[in-house]
Amino acid sequence: MRIASSVTSISWIPSEAVEGLPKLPFTFGVAHYDDPPPDRIDHIETMHRADLFREANELKAWIEVDDGGKIVDHGHGGHGRIGLTRLKLGPKEIAVPAVAMPTLQNSEVGDGWVRFTQTAGGRTGMPAPRSVRGKPYFQINSAIAWTTLALTIHADGTSEHELTGASPFPRHWVYDKNGVLVQKSGAIDFEKWYREAHEQNTPWGNEDSAAVVTAVESALERDLSLEIMRVEGKRRPERLSPGDLLVEQGETGDGSNIVYLVLDGVIEVIIDGEVVGELGPGAIVGERAQLEEGARTATLRAKTAAKVIGVAGEELNRQALEQVAAGRSRDEGAGE
Repeated sequence: MRIASSVTSISWIPSEAVEGLPKLPFTFGVAHYDDPPPDRIDHIETMHRADLFREANELKAWIEVDDGGKIVDHGHGGHGRIGLTRLKLGPKEIAVPAVAMPTLQNSEVGDGWVRFTQTAGGRTGMPAPRSVRGKPYFQINSAIAWTTLALTIHADGTSEHELTGASPFPRHWVYDKNGVLVQKSGAIDFEKWYREAHEQNTPWGNEDSAAVVTAVESALERDLSLEIMRVEGKRRPERLSPGDLLVEQGETGDGSNIVYLVLDGVIEVIIDGEVVGELGPGAIVGERAQLEEGARTATLRAKTAAKVIGVAGEELNRQALEQVAAGRSRDEGAGE
């Protein structure tokens, strides 16, 4: 009997993810940020032809199991996909082919299971002369972006997947065997990527980078995030360093009505001194104090470098906020 499974990651550049001088082409409209990928992917080949992502890593694998439940064969399929870099110069648009790195595949056979790993990625075809950390201290080629996926298939028909490594830029979304979005990379570090992700510091050299992974926010939170980004007079994004407090349990008064959208990074939820949850990009936090018109019921602390944007809760749809709060229990860290 053949048992097959898969896992896919899609890499894309969210709004305002590029910093420093490299941001200028985006500011002037020469380069562009990407729209978020869909919550479900059914035809990745169609998405690739439509240039809807920068890179994708599609890992497919199978095992053969005999009548006694023993794995007698296995195979590794799938591959990486890489998009074009589109530049707008006046009325013209130029498509620059990206440079794909060789897809790296490996498999490990255990007692009743096979674990498959696959690394895929590449870099834009545009030169990006810059100083870098470590030899050769100067690079012409652009930095390399990648993901490393793992997929374990068991003889009983079950399987599980993992984003085991990824470049610190751009954003990476992970989809299960049914094409459903199930995980997101939690933090972007453009500067680290831009200065360090040349070949020797990647899986094609001698190292990978651990991925910070967060759960997917709810559909309601996605709707509210769009609402927050549309609010006129909204605050500028607030940057947090690891360990910084966004709000503190028990706070009242000015500012306790602010609801936050996590743009990047991982936020810890702490109740009575205990970490009870973590929230990542796309999550809405701080809604309960607004709804209950009381004190903050949890402390929110940056686990990684983070970026959030806040808006007065009364400017948002109260019913939607109530549903977001109702979808979480206080023990799971919803109460802020």
